[in-house]
Amino acid sequence: MLKQYKNLVLFSALLIALPFFSFLISFYTDWLFYVETGFPAVFTTTLYAKIGAGLFFAALLFIFAQINLFYANKAAFPHAGAYIVVGSARLLRSEILRFVTPLGLLVCVALALLVGQWGAMQWEQVLLFSNRANVGSIDPVLGKDLGFYLFSLPLLEILKSFATLMLLATALISVITYYLRGGITLTEQGIAIDAAVRRHLAVLVGIFFCVVAAGFYLESFRLLFSHNGNFYGANYVDVNSRLLTYQILTFLTPLAGLMLAIGGWKGSWRQALLPLILVIAVYIIGIRLYPGVLNKFKVAPNELALETPYIEHNIKSTRFGYDLEKIETIPFDVDTKLTAADIANNDATIKNIRLWDHAPLLKTYSQLQQIRTYYKFFDVDNDRYTVNGQYTQVMLSPRELSYADLPSKNWINERLIFTHGNGITFGPVSRISKEGLPEFFVKDIPAVSLADVKVTRPEIYFGELSNDYVIVKTKVPEFSYPTATGNINTTYAGQGGVVIDSMLKKALYAARFKTEKILLSTDITAESRIIYNRNINERVKTIAPFLRFDGDPYMVVDEAGRLKWIIDAYTFSDRLPYSQPLRGGINYLRNSVKAVVDAYDGSIDFYISDPDDVLIKVYSQIFPGLFQPIAAMPADLRQHIRYPHQYLQMQAAMFSAYHMTDPKVFYNKENLWEIPALGDRPMEPYYTIMKLPGETKEEYILLLPFTPSKRDNLAAWLTARCDGENYGKIMAYTFPRDRLIYGPKQIDARINQDSFISQQLSLWSQRGSDVIRGSLLVIPIEKSLLYVQPLFLAADKAGLPELKRVIVSFDDQVVMEENLELALQRLFGADMSPSSAAPSGSKIDLSAAPTDLAKEAMSIYERAINLQRQGNWAAYGEELKKLGEVLQKLTK
Repeated sequence: MLKQYKNLVLFSALLIALPFFSFLISFYTDWLFYVETGFPAVFTTTLYAKIGAGLFFAALLFIFAQINLFYANKAAFPHAGAYIVVGSARLLRSEILRFVTPLGLLVCVALALLVGQWGAMQWEQVLLFSNRANVGSIDPVLGKDLGFYLFSLPLLEILKSFATLMLLATALISVITYYLRGGITLTEQGIAIDAAVRRHLAVLVGIFFCVVAAGFYLESFRLLFSHNGNFYGANYVDVNSRLLTYQILTFLTPLAGLMLAIGGWKGSWRQALLPLILVIAVYIIGIRLYPGVLNKFKVAPNELALETPYIEHNIKSTRFGYDLEKIETIPFDVDTKLTAADIANNDATIKNIRLWDHAPLLKTYSQLQQIRTYYKFFDVDNDRYTVNGQYTQVMLSPRELSYADLPSKNWINERLIFTHGNGITFGPVSRISKEGLPEFFVKDIPAVSLADVKVTRPEIYFGELSNDYVIVKTKVPEFSYPTATGNINTTYAGQGGVVIDSMLKKALYAARFKTEKILLSTDITAESRIIYNRNINERVKTIAPFLRFDGDPYMVVDEAGRLKWIIDAYTFSDRLPYSQPLRGGINYLRNSVKAVVDAYDGSIDFYISDPDDVLIKVYSQIFPGLFQPIAAMPADLRQHIRYPHQYLQMQAAMFSAYHMTDPKVFYNKENLWEIPALGDRPMEPYYTIMKLPGETKEEYILLLPFTPSKRDNLAAWLTARCDGENYGKIMAYTFPRDRLIYGPKQIDARINQDSFISQQLSLWSQRGSDVIRGSLLVIPIEKSLLYVQPLFLAADKAGLPELKRVIVSFDDQVVMEENLELALQRLFGADMSPSSAAPSGSKIDLSAAPTDLAKEAMSIYERAINLQRQGNWAAYGEELKKLGEVLQKLTK
């Protein structure tokens, strides 16, 4: 038996040691990563919190359990039998008793380790509680500051759960110990419990009832998160029945526990059970029965009158939870008086109407600019740049390396040679070549710039498709890009990654990534660096796991020509009273952080974009040095921050109901909106450049229309501003409710009913072409609305999409032409071509500086291309002649 016991201990120690060594490897390599990125303080703060929380819970359970076991083992039971009956087996009690104490200790240690691990996972709630702050607003029912719910209540619930677990586990261990020692025996008359055991268990039961009372106390706060009616939060029945019951139970339960403990101590079961029955009765009547009666006979006949104050709480809290209070509602008195002069005055809006949809453009970029099979365009991002002096909306896609498509997969290729993607494809949202293909500002490998946006550092070591690790600065040259004559190699010159300058580090990383090749490779030198956590989403989550990151990171080119990723990050909570939750339970959300990741060296910066958010204030206090104010972001990057479209879509989903601030209107859903859907999917917000009503300058905005619930006409359009000091301002422009304003579904139906368009679509389909109808965009201009929809053709499902037609609708008219300019010309009876805004006869100053001449050359080139599309060959020849003069001057 002793030998078996030793083997058991040895096996247990081995089970603990192996995970411990794995933990040490991850721990040290994680520490090196935090040091590399410049955030060691985040690592240590989190580590201390995990250790502190884990030790607290583990030590508390261990000490409490050991005190109870000490008492259980100290008690003597002289009348205990010589044998223990376990099923049909009879075991000698004296043999078993030798192992009761050590086994009890082992069980307590195992439970303490498990609880310690669980406690370490609560580190965030511990830190939030330790650094809690007041919001400055109180809940309308219990009068607690909202900070109590965000920062204190979660930890109090954790403590209550822990106390319940600790008491039940200790009681179970104590009962088993007493049974083995003879304090609890099974007889023919039933279970016999010794008086000492009864007193011990009575004390535990009394303490347990105090924990139950604490649970009732916390349940009174949880009522504010209930959903028992037509809205979220405590309603009339909750406040006037359940809340009072929980408050009574909070005081009644400890008294019942005390009486139960006294009854158990004395052995008077009637005295012990009566208080328990009383608590159960109060709970059933006050929580289950009476609320139903109250609701049926009082609330239901007078629901609106009685629930009005609670509906007001729900509206106010939800608007605060999703930052809807800042939305400014503005009447938009739409008309149909748009003229050619209005179109000309909004030339920047017209030129920046997005004709290239993300999906067709991604497929087109992949076929035209992928260059090699091992490169891949994962996504297309929308942004704005000043290109050749013009504020221009663009589409940009990084050319990343796809490790799944490497021609030869082996460790050297995947880890040492093919280490990064290369460059971007970058072009305007609305320009079309005569073949129906997109135009480019930046293209090819190495990057060729056809505008004044230059890429000087095209390598992408950190992206959305990056693998888990690569090793750079080795003896093996890194592949940079292919050419017609051979491959161009490169050597990493950045500071990203961890230097592998010792055999210990090689061994640690070999163990972490489960490959001996790192340890044995002779290509790795003392200057080599291992770059890991390369996926940008995982990289920022590793540093700030308490934030939720947007699913659509986007790349920008800074003034120095470096590639940077911008990722929107959110603070969130599911603990805001009365706030309507999203799917998943979140009912408080703020886009408080902009994370920037350098695509070459992986450096990370976190900037606070919403300094008023209470959660980011607390996180900044927890992690000083992690966040910087948005003013610290370089100006060239600040020009590219944009309002997240996923965030606006979520806000719009809430605002569709919570724009109604009158409880009666909200209750009756008199003015409920919805996001229009074309097909099975609702419309998504889209970026555009336009002049907002009352403004004198075009700006980059995010726009989404609304329709009345179960109706197809337009009700409003929501816009979020993205530029400069206006960033984050949201306006809802509401249409008059006394007349019909065509919505997207109605315009889509009109397009389908147009005989010429439907005939042309049928003809293309009969010829085997795949017809792709792009996004239908609503474009407000002056006080009118234009609808624009691009139309793509592809030879088949896998073919190259070509933008062949543009459909434009205004008022009762629908036209389809080869480009947007011709469609507007048909609608408004004037020349809307870009060349009309810039006469070709303007004189060129050949004495200007070379940079100005280069810009002039680009402008002439653009005019020439537009004239070529229009078939104006005479003017086209004039522009080519001017272009020749400028280029000749530049070569001198």
